[in-house]
Amino acid sequence: MMLNFTICFIKRGNEILMLNREKGSWMGRWNGVGGKIEPGETPLQGVLREVKEETGLVLTDIDHKGNVTWVVDGADYGGMYVYIAEIPEQTSYPTPVKREEGILDWKTREWLIDKENTGLADFMYFLPQMLDGENKHTYRYYYEGDLLVNVDENPLEKVYSRV
Repeated sequence: MMLNFTICFIKRGNEILMLNREKGSWMGRWNGVGGKIEPGETPLQGVLREVKEETGLVLTDIDHKGNVTWVVDGADYGGMYVYIAEIPEQTSYPTPVKREEGILDWKTREWLIDKENTGLADFMYFLPQMLDGENKHTYRYYYEGDLLVNVDENPLEKVYSRV
């Protein structure tokens, strides 16, 4: 099954480059960078293009870590390929910086997984595993309206050759 979206978490040491989006979805919340895969693109091509458009960074080392799909009010709502990119700690990328999609800023891992942090997209269920784990997983989010009611996690059995 081909998913429609990509997301990338760019790691520099203990920090991750996050985007506070100015548009939906997740407007006003911190999230990774990414977006819709364009016709004719592979997921990898799509995520690399989105990272360049949203941050100006040209990545060469990026890992597909798994997938996230959504079910909203009982209906399949698509999904995204999740990537982690690690850049050298000495890489200079001053933030905060305003870009077309929103504000980019480096956030510590601890800040991103703090249970009291309510200004985040719903990535806290998969991000720690994808940052640390060797195996790929798929996460299925179940929403009732805007309320997240359940998350299932399973090993990703099929590795897509075009990811």
